[in-house]
Amino acid sequence: MSTLANLLDDLTVEGELYETLEDGAVRCHACGHHCLIREGKRGICQVRFNEGGKLRVPWGYVAALQSDPIEKKPFSHVMPGTNALTFGMLGCDYHCGYCQNWLTSQALRDPASEVSAQFVKKITPAQMVEHAQKTKASVVVSSYNEPLITSEWAVEIFKAAKQAGLMCAYVSNGNNTPEAMEYLRPYLDAYKVDLKCMSEKSYRTLGGTLQNTLDGIKRARDLGLWVEVVTLVIPGFNDSNEELWDAARFLAELSVDIPWHVTAFHKDYKMLAPDNTDSQTLIRAAEIGREAGLHYAYAGNLPGNVGEYETTHCPRCSYQLVKRSGYVIQKYKITGDGNVRNAGKK
Repeated sequence: MSTLANLLDDLTVEGELYETLEDGAVRCHACGHHCLIREGKRGICQVRFNEGGKLRVPWGYVAALQSDPIEKKPFSHVMPGTNALTFGMLGCDYHCGYCQNWLTSQALRDPASEVSAQFVKKITPAQMVEHAQKTKASVVVSSYNEPLITSEWAVEIFKAAKQAGLMCAYVSNGNNTPEAMEYLRPYLDAYKVDLKCMSEKSYRTLGGTLQNTLDGIKRARDLGLWVEVVTLVIPGFNDSNEELWDAARFLAELSVDIPWHVTAFHKDYKMLAPDNTDSQTLIRAAEIGREAGLHYAYAGNLPGNVGEYETTHCPRCSYQLVKRSGYVIQKYKITGDGNVRNAGKK
């Protein structure tokens, strides 16, 4: 067993998102894989494992912790202009070849990620809340790796965050389950989903399924969470008009008020081709979102190069409500009760 595996296995407790089966096996319900894990074996994520007929899950540490603008998540309709304290652990249930956080997400899956052991820092929920308060964060976010597979630890942190008056959010691939979402719902306010493409075949190359992600987006909305969706637009992978229209139509059918962020791919990890996404491709994608009926289509990652698609406009009169440049709020015309300042419109 690797040094990293020994370290992470020590930082575990018995999980809650699982059921016991015959012969000491367990069924994990943290993500859409619903792994059947036999004694001594690990789930697809590698960080949830069966020890003595009980599911052990990550606990008591972070591998990434940073307070930065909530627009970076990206959320555009959750406390604009405020800070979000974002934490992550190690592991993922996907294996995307273009992952920008692969050192943390692919721990125990890619030997090159062994160096992530140096990122691990023990912490308590109280210390996390204290750090959020020191950095004037209004929201605590689980991100960097896939938060679904570390939900028990996230809930422990969110309980303390809620008591301190903070909002809580997930930045997720959306491969969720009814069990996980019911478990999270009392503590979660907002949920950002990466809708990676609209091709089942392509989704399987990343380690997931399209339908479960679509179901996951709908499930989060049905539970009353605020949902925003991101599609990383990758040339030759998901940037055809057909796929972009399929994504936009799906979201518009759920609600035209779902913010859709189309963001720029850049070469990373195992995907060193194709070329990085240009601004015209992002503008084309955002225009498709608007044509499909979405009220809020945003183009990200290329500040200053995507025109009006960084800014929030009133969908009825096009009045400029929140003007942005990258992660910086330049104008803010919404009152605390949700009205347009100086106009009285909701």
